[in-house]
Amino acid sequence: MKSLETVKSFVNPLFTRSYWQMVGDYVGIGKHSKAELVKDRESLATFLNTRASHVAQTSLYGYLRTRAGTRFPEMFENPDILTSINIAKWHIWLACLSDLSVFTGHHLYQSGEIDESDLKELMEAALKQVLDEIGEPDEAGADFAPAREKVVQRITTCDWKLEHDDDTVFSQSPEALFYWAPIADELKELDESIVKNSIRYRWIEIRRSLRKLLDCKTLVETLRAAEL
Repeated sequence: MKSLETVKSFVNPLFTRSYWQMVGDYVGIGKHSKAELVKDRESLATFLNTRASHVAQTSLYGYLRTRAGTRFPEMFENPDILTSINIAKWHIWLACLSDLSVFTGHHLYQSGEIDESDLKELMEAALKQVLDEIGEPDEAGADFAPAREKVVQRITTCDWKLEHDDDTVFSQSPEALFYWAPIADELKELDESIVKNSIRYRWIEIRRSLRKLLDCKTLVETLRAAEL
């Protein structure tokens, strides 16, 4: 990875918008939607996509902003760094999607409203819907396709009753943020625990939101009605 010292030395005096407004315009994965009940497969897929995107982008760009300081906007003007950012954002998003899908599936299992076979089918279908909508972006790099398949494999082979209703489920996103963030390795070594904990902290609100918005009973009733 290239060090942030390779970024241009000048600061763009025309940069007057907030960091997060610029990032929101740039990211293009999925936007954090309004709080809507999760009561069918469509709303489940939307929740997974938007919340995974929210955690991925705020974690990545928060880390980059901290390390780059006032030079943060210039990173988006440097072709080499921008390529690394693009690759990082997609891989971190995949890891976030993977973690959140497992947590959501386990939460549904704990509700007692759905049996394991229907749960397996639902989570696989919701994940497929999200991944099909995204496709395989050219900017995500050559490693995106195999990483995507690992996410699918994790969900298809998941034993929902063995998962936990806490932050231990969120194991892949901290590793992805630390690995893919385009920060010099010597700096990363100093940041590892802080960086990984930063994304774990962001999951707290998402977990709270899921418990509030997930209408397990209606979701299952909707699935059964669709089968008739």
